Amino acid sequence: MIRKLTVQDHKTVMNFLSEEPSINLFIIGDIEAFGYETDFQELWGEFHEDGKLNAILLRYFESFIPYAKGEFDVQGFADLICNYSATPVMSGKASIVEQFEHVKGIELGPKKATFFAECRELTPINHTEYNIKIATIDDVDRILNLRMQIDEFSLSKEGRKMIVQDIENGTGRTYFIEDNKQIIACASTAAENSASAMIVGVCTHKNFRNNGLATAIMQKLIGDVLAEGRILCLFYDNPVAGRIYKRLGFQDIGKWTMYRKKQDHHKK
Repeated sequence: MIRKLTVQDHKTVMNFLSEEPSINLFIIGDIEAFGYETDFQELWGEFHEDGKLNAILLRYFESFIPYAKGEFDVQGFADLICNYSATPVMSGKASIVEQFEHVKGIELGPKKATFFAECRELTPINHTEYNIKIATIDDVDRILNLRMQIDEFSLSKEGRKMIVQDIENGTGRTYFIEDNKQIIACASTAAENSASAMIVGVCTHKNFRNNGLATAIMQKLIGDVLAEGRILCLFYDNPVAGRIYKRLGFQDIGKWTMYRKKQDHHKK
């Protein structure tokens, strides 16, 4: 049986999601931020005959994230999704979302699969004397200036607004190193919730690379977030970056697959 979830289901839902807090970072964060009763966000649950929760589907506008721990009613979730969009944005654990690729009625857009890693314990690499700062609203434009110089980054028009909102709402932070008032390296968190946080935007200015700046920032950021009782997680598809992350204590826990709308390459 599939039914819409309400605040009365909250304890059951969080217990279900908390067994994999990294994989469920976005669902947990959206529930904590927006709850169950908004017009742009809804959650459904599939239940066994004995009443035990088996799977969850989150809708955030026209973006969907399904989650299950085993077999689930793929067609049932697909029917719900089709009520909102035949070409949805979808993301999630690869083994779950890839089951929707051949479901009739849904047309998924461009696919991107990345490695998904989490860190539950920091492995310090070395001690550094860099002055690492935490960004405020006043630093946002300097952060964006650095990111715009990174070839691998694709910045959306909402980039500045998103950083500001993360700082104001406490759902993200940016650590950085500067040189002569120019930010030369930084790393950020996003989608922070009570259980986990995502690392994003790790970068170093091309003139200051190979000096361990990003690693020093990551080490500081990871230590601070873990000390708050949260798990760190991140996506990566660059093997070189993956090796650096693993040296700091990250371990692969699976793959994350995203399907975007064909005309939209910036939307989460």
